[in-house]
Formats: sequence, C-alpha cells, structure tokens
Amino acid sequence: MNKKLWQPPRLRIGEDTGEERRATWLELFYDLIFVVAIAELAHNLSKDVTVLGVIGYVALFIPIWFCWLGATFYANLFDTDDLADRLLTFVQMMLIAALAINVHHGLGKSSIGFAIAYIGARSILIVQFLIAKYHVPLARPLLNRYIYGFGLGICCWVLSLFVPPPWRFALWALGLFIDFVAPVGTGHLATQITPDISHMPERLGLFTMIVLGESVVAVVKGVVEKEWNISSIVTALMGMSIAFSFWWLYFDSIDGSPLETMKSGKITTFITWLYAHLLLAISLVATGVGVEHIIFTSTENVIPEKDRWLLCGAVTLCLLILALINFTTCILEKYRQGRILSIYRLASAGFVLVLAIAGTNLSPILLTTLIAVACVVTVALDLWSRSRQPILSEE
Repeated sequence: MNKKLWQPPRLRIGEDTGEERRATWLELFYDLIFVVAIAELAHNLSKDVTVLGVIGYVALFIPIWFCWLGATFYANLFDTDDLADRLLTFVQMMLIAALAINVHHGLGKSSIGFAIAYIGARSILIVQFLIAKYHVPLARPLLNRYIYGFGLGICCWVLSLFVPPPWRFALWALGLFIDFVAPVGTGHLATQITPDISHMPERLGLFTMIVLGESVVAVVKGVVEKEWNISSIVTALMGMSIAFSFWWLYFDSIDGSPLETMKSGKITTFITWLYAHLLLAISLVATGVGVEHIIFTSTENVIPEKDRWLLCGAVTLCLLILALINFTTCILEKYRQGRILSIYRLASAGFVLVLAIAGTNLSPILLTTLIAVACVVTVALDLWSRSRQPILSEE
C-alpha cells in the first residue's frame, strides 16, 4: 500500500513508469467475488434449461458484468490503491455478494433485493467518478457523460422498486440500455484519456479466465455426480478440449489493438470489442453448463433437445463472438491478413449450428466429439495461418 493513507485520484493514463500496467492485488481480490456470482448464475441456468430460463440467466448476468466493468474502468483510469479506494472496493464486494445471494430468485421473490444491491454497487461507482471529476479536470467532460448516463440508469432501477413485475423488469431493461449507450458518441472525449492499452486487455482476459474456470468446474461436477463409465469420461474429455480450444482461440487473438483506434476518436470499434466480451462470458458459462448436462445423459442414446440446443447454441455463440473479437483486433492495417482467422471461427460456428438443428439422433459422445473436433480444427487452422503470416506479409 502507498505510504499515504489517502491520495486524490490521479489520471493513470500516460504515466511514464517504464513498465506496463498490471492488475493490482486489490483488483485480483475483487475478482474473487465474481467467481461466486458467476457460479450462482451457472447454477440457476443448470436448474432451468428452458427459453425462459436462458432469458433469466442472461438478464441477471448483464448487471453483474456491468458492475465488474464499471469498477475495472475506474481502476484503469484513476486507481490509487489508497485507504479510501480499498474501503470503497470492500463495500462494492459486499454489494456484489448480495447480488449473488439474490440470483437464485432474482426475477422472483428476491428481485427487490437484487435491484437494491445493484443500485448500491453502481452508486459507489458514481461516487468514485465524482471524486475523480473533482481532482482530475482533464477527465471532467467524459466523466460528466458517465455520471449523468449511469445516474439515469440507476434512477430506472430505483423506480423499479415501486412497481410490480413485469414493469419492474422493463425498468431494469431500460436502465441497462442507458448504461449500454452511455459511452456511445464519446470518442472525441476519450482521445486524451484512452484506457490503458496493456491493463484493459489483461483485465478482460482475467474475467474470461473466470468464466472459463466455471466451464471446467461444470465438467468436473458432471463427472463427480455421475457413475464413472467410458461414456461419461469420453464426454468429459471432449468438454475439456472444447474449453481448452476456446482458451487458445481467445488468448491468441486478444491484444490492445481496439484501444489504439480510440486515440483517433473512433470509439465504435472499441465499444464493439468491449461488449463482445459480455456475450463471450455469457456463452462460455452456458457452454460449461451444457457439457455438464450432456455428461449426465452420456449413457443415453439420444440427447434431450433442450440440452442439445444449450450446448450447441452456446458453442456457436462462443465461436461467433471469438470471430468478432478477432476481427476487431485486426482492424488496423498491419493486422488485415489475420482476418482469415475470423472466417475459420465463423465456419466452425456454422457447423455446430447445423449439429443443433439436424443432430436429433446423435448420441452424447458423438455430439460432443464432433463439436470438440470442430474447435480443435479451428485451432489448427489458426496455427497454420499464423505460421504462414510472415511469408504472406512479405509478398
């Protein structure tokens, strides 16, 4: 901890320390509470694999992700790791824990508790932005946009406390929509305070590791709760290979390229890249739940339709989003030849979608094996293309 107990927020962007910004121990500790929250979301989805269950899972995932993103964005720009920063982070962690507690019935009897916890977490963020606004004049135009936008979003959640469902959830949706669009059109304001080009990708990568970890937990849980046999073991191995392929495809593509575009005021690419991580997190957790359900049915001849669609749909979305993330990192001239990697991901996504539609008679082992092979082939094509890239660039 810094020698001073309290320091005013300072703009971390552009500091010449001679080292790349890394996640602090406080940020890593803060992430732990999201491990719990995501585990509860996965448990919710596992209990209700229906259209309404999936909608509910997504509806509760988004506000939790926004809480993480807001805290990450503040730390990226203004983190001081002083006493006040640590205490406010602790309060936020308690509020995220309250969100996790209320997830089980977040769209039912616990909806008010979930809303209050979200209001509290977002209010802490606005307090931090107000303090930073006072001490960092350069950031005031951008912070005003966020304070007003996020504040309006919170007002929608506060109003939802006084109306019954479904109007309560309509106000939640409106509040989240306002949060989504608040950064849009701020390119001219963000040119001087672009998020750190090393810190932000690292933080998003760490959150991706959290949701990938949930996929691994789901596979292990599926095997533990079922009697071991060849079918369950092979299905579990295929599930692990799918998770490993996603890890490979993501971390071989992720970098700070989209942040470079913000320096010229082009924020659309950055926003697309950033929000794509939300969909990736949603689909990665759903993939783990899907594999867990397939393991449970591994001794059956035919997979229940809802489980087939959960796994295939989640994997398809993962591959589509990985294609989008790769495309946004290839937006600069020097990366254009890498866009072919996005095509490989899209082709694999199309193949898995065909399995969802036409794979009614596929056994659990065959389905997971085909999906795993599609993912592994995509990785292999990536490796092949990257090995040829230097030769192509010389041409």
